[in-house]
Amino acid sequence: MKLLLHTCCTACAIYPYESLLKENIIPTIFFFNPNIHPYREFRKRLASLKEYISQTNAKSIIDEDYRLDWFLQKIVGSGEERCRICYTLRLQETARVAKEKGYDAFSTTLLVSIHQNHKAIKEIGERVAKDTGLIFYYRDWRDGFDYAHKKAKELNFYLQTYCGCIYSEEERYRPSKRRKIRKDFGS
Repeated sequence: MKLLLHTCCTACAIYPYESLLKENIIPTIFFFNPNIHPYREFRKRLASLKEYISQTNAKSIIDEDYRLDWFLQKIVGSGEERCRICYTLRLQETARVAKEKGYDAFSTTLLVSIHQNHKAIKEIGERVAKDTGLIFYYRDWRDGFDYAHKKAKELNFYLQTYCGCIYSEEERYRPSKRRKIRKDFGS
């Protein structure tokens, strides 16, 4: 199976990548994350992921475009739907590139995070797969979250402190917002 693995950051890439290799699937890492802000954060995550790719000899497709205006046009004013919109944007682009380049399936390292809404990611991934004729390769990799972050830290990879968008940065640093959002995450 040729699989394109949407990857948001190094820490989230480690466990899914290793798990797929154990299943005899050699994924291509795909970086497309217009949600990551500010620009310095985007560059830190990208540099870290490139180093991981270099160390593992992973195949990769990297989109280095920083699309602040495009992302904000899609997300501003969406309220509580913003995460679903963000998942959709990234999974649609992953599937588009997968189809264009002849992949059979796509997945995302968002599925390793204990902070993401797995139910929404799975629903969106399956809908995008149906629309494109590809397979959405769903795996619940959350059991590897701690392992991946520990390994990233041991290997000196950059570890971010928030999901990536300016809204998640606010939630990370403003406790009153954090409590409200945390209860919204589904399993």
